[in-house]
Amino acid sequence: MATVTYDKASRIYPGSERPAVNELNLEIGDGEFLVLVGPSGCGKSTSLRMLAGLEDVDKGRILIEGKDVTNLPPKSRDIAMVFQNYALYPHMSVYENMAFALKLRKTSKAEIDRRVKEAAALLQLDEYLSRKPKALSGGQRQRVAMGRAIVREPQVFLMDEPLSNLDAKLRVQTRSQIATLQAKLGVTTVYVTHDQVEAMTMGHRVAVMLDGVLQQVDTPRALYDTPGNVFVAGFMGSPAMNIKTVALTESGGSFGSLNIPLTREQVAAAQGGDGKVTIGFRPESAELVSQGEGAFPIVVDLVEDLGSDANVYGHADLAGSQERFTVRTDRKHMPQMGDTVYIKPQIGGIHAFNAGSGIRI
Repeated sequence: MATVTYDKASRIYPGSERPAVNELNLEIGDGEFLVLVGPSGCGKSTSLRMLAGLEDVDKGRILIEGKDVTNLPPKSRDIAMVFQNYALYPHMSVYENMAFALKLRKTSKAEIDRRVKEAAALLQLDEYLSRKPKALSGGQRQRVAMGRAIVREPQVFLMDEPLSNLDAKLRVQTRSQIATLQAKLGVTTVYVTHDQVEAMTMGHRVAVMLDGVLQQVDTPRALYDTPGNVFVAGFMGSPAMNIKTVALTESGGSFGSLNIPLTREQVAAAQGGDGKVTIGFRPESAELVSQGEGAFPIVVDLVEDLGSDANVYGHADLAGSQERFTVRTDRKHMPQMGDTVYIKPQIGGIHAFNAGSGIRI
């Protein structure tokens, strides 16, 4: 087990002016499960590959357990990586795939056998050890890839979108297995995904990236409840937060006929946003009510019946612009497409951001 430190680490690809990763500062604790998340092209996989030694670090450093590994080759970093495409040897059995790296290290046969069988038991692969990868399902192949990493007993596990090739049901099942396994082994793990639901449900902490820049790193709950800027607010959570930039009034933000109140400090912090403020509320932080004070109307475009509850999607006219909104409601109060319903945001669920900088206020 080990700590991992990114110290102003940057990667600039040849021919590109903008860094793929720009001065990344990040501390990952001993035994921590940290998830790097963000949209495609945000630099999360590049950050992981820099740690693995598969990408150069053009500026800054990377340390593992306090040791500068920036210029060390991958084999000298004591890490194990699990790839998106499994990268198994098709001509080898499951046992041989898991044992291969240990054979290269000249590990004794007895030790190899012990480690492979322990990992197989942990991953419920005992009965598949003699099979070839082609005889396995996608989920089983992914477990073999994890087993190959586990037997090496590295200081750090690196996982690059390991579940993206699995179907939805298997993805949910496997992510819980990975989280449970990491907790058992206690090995420092850096996990890359574009799926914010994966990030929210797996990581001890989550680091959100955009355009090569770290936006915020915190616990999943803190990211959800107190996003540091508009991007994090809109990226974390499904369905996404309702975020609108509206006219700033003396006491809050104008949503047509409704003024959403803000504190005096928030109104002051919103100044400099060209007379506007960005306000957000999550679908579950609003309710559908009868016409009345504290609510504004939307026309329903779509209703998703999820069984236990429903997502209602609609649009409203705000200052001459058609804006879309999403509200989560229970099945007893599901409207029909084309209905006009009234949304009442819960005051305790309001998030406010400076309209110019996008920073939370």
